[in-house]
Amino acid sequence: MDRILRFEEALAVVLRHSQASSNPQKVETVALSSARGRVLARAVVADRDQPPFDRATRDGYAVRAADLAGAALTELRVVGSLRAGETWRGAPLRAGEAIEIMTGAGLPAGADAVVMVEDTVLENGGLRWQRALGVGDNVVPRGAETRAGCPVLARGTLLEGAEIGVAASCGQARLEVFVRPKVAIAATGDELVELDEPMESAQIRNSNSYALAALVESSGGVAERLAIARDCVEDLRARVVEGCQADLLLFSGGVSMGKYDLVEQVLSEFGAEFFFTGALIQPGKPIVFGRLPQRDALRPEGWTYFFGLPGNPVSAQVCFHLFVAPLLRAQCGRVNFAPLFVEARLAEAAQGGSRVTRFLPAGVSGAWDGVEVRLVGWQGSGDVVANARGDGYAVFPAGVEAFAAGETVRVLLR
Repeated sequence: MDRILRFEEALAVVLRHSQASSNPQKVETVALSSARGRVLARAVVADRDQPPFDRATRDGYAVRAADLAGAALTELRVVGSLRAGETWRGAPLRAGEAIEIMTGAGLPAGADAVVMVEDTVLENGGLRWQRALGVGDNVVPRGAETRAGCPVLARGTLLEGAEIGVAASCGQARLEVFVRPKVAIAATGDELVELDEPMESAQIRNSNSYALAALVESSGGVAERLAIARDCVEDLRARVVEGCQADLLLFSGGVSMGKYDLVEQVLSEFGAEFFFTGALIQPGKPIVFGRLPQRDALRPEGWTYFFGLPGNPVSAQVCFHLFVAPLLRAQCGRVNFAPLFVEARLAEAAQGGSRVTRFLPAGVSGAWDGVEVRLVGWQGSGDVVANARGDGYAVFPAGVEAFAAGETVRVLLR
């Protein structure tokens, strides 16, 4: 039986199953230099206080704040210099003294503040200052960022540049990460040919499986492109058998209402459970989501999830960003897996949709006084060129016929 849901309902179904899939068990250890894009399986804890000493945040002079509490232009005697990475080995700072210090250096004993170099005048070895100073000014105290033994990166964290920097600061040369899920991709249709094959005038190249493979990889999975499934039951059965060896199975095409759209029929033969067989969105209405029973050593949880994506390329990619990517990110072990929307002002008026939520290719431009989104002119859900010109998709909710220039709308970034 067909089960066509509103967009919000369909997304809620996917997110519910994503949550149930967000605790993978397979773990491996990788070098920190190879960890970008992976997901932490074990939290990283600080191996020492951060910072490990009272750290100067400005180039200037380490001083006793009490010495700077009087009238401006009182002089201090400069007794030394301290660079980042050096330890002060002289006597603790005494009243009337200052030590030149560089950003990142540890505060010498006796000092409790740093006066910025631009607020001082140095003449004949005597330091004068031009601004009041308090205890702790221009200093980050030891342990202010984190304490030794405290977690600094949680399990389920996606590792990008900032996170890898944190791991490196804690001396983590190797990290435990979740094994990347495998995603089988099967494009369907008699009209498809591979890129290196001769092509008749009525045929089209198999671009969907390449685009989907790239999206899978960018979402953290390992893509496996299967052979094209022709519009026959036997071919589709073979792809289902192959695809069930993966963690997630994607079909593109064969899920609409045509005579040769056989994907749902074949999946049903394998005992598929369908969560929905369509969503009220444009493009992408024929999207199918469900799971296949798969009780063996490879799938102890008992099933393999699948999506049937529309054959039109833009439809397939919109559905991937909305529905496939959240489930795949969860299978990677990520804690935050839902699609991320931003808000922007419409650059020009746009048509909405009374019965469906529309996701239209759009370009986003940022400026100091706001972010603007402009629709890309396109010829429908087969227009891959127009789709590539955008940064994402402007969202027009169902029930609103028209949107005026300057209105704020949501944007799904690619």
